Amino acid sequence: MTLEKKQEFTLKITQANKTQLITILYEMVIDYLEESIDEFAVGQRGDAEKSIMHAQHCIDELIHSLNMEYELARNLHKIYIFSKTELAVASATGNIHRVWKVKKNFEKLHEAYVELEKYDTSEVLMGNTQKVYAGLTYGKYSLNEDITALSMNRGLMA
Repeated sequence: MTLEKKQEFTLKITQANKTQLITILYEMVIDYLEESIDEFAVGQRGDAEKSIMHAQHCIDELIHSLNMEYELARNLHKIYIFSKTELAVASATGNIHRVWKVKKNFEKLHEAYVELEKYDTSEVLMGNTQKVYAGLTYGKYSLNEDITALSMNRGLMA
C-alpha cells in the first residue's frame, strides 16, 4: 500500500465512528487483496504474500471487534475465519482464485456496512484530533491540505 493511501486511511480513521471504522477495515482488506492479486499476476509472489498477511491482520482486527453475544457476530466470525483460511491456502499455493473469492465476499460486506453507516449517528471515536482543510488553496493546479494544530495534545483521550 502506498504512503499516500495509508495517509488517506489514517485521516478517515481519525474522523470515523464505530460503524465507519469497520467499513474502513473492509476497504483496507479489499485494497490489500487487490494488491496481492496484481502481484501474483506479475510473478511477485513474495510481495503478494506480504499483502495477504496485511489483509489477514485487518481481518484479525475485525474478529477482535465482534461482540459474540449476538448471532450476527457469530456468523461474521465464521466468515472471517473462513476468509483467513482461504488466504492462508492462497498464500501457500499462489492461487489467485481463492484471493479473488475472499475479495468478493469483503466487497459485499463493505456494501452492507456502507448502508449501515446511514443509520449510525454515534459520535466520532477520536476526539481532539487535528482539523484538516482541503481545497485549491495555495497551488494553482494541485490540491493542498492545511493542518491546523489547536493543541499538541491530540488523539484518543482516555
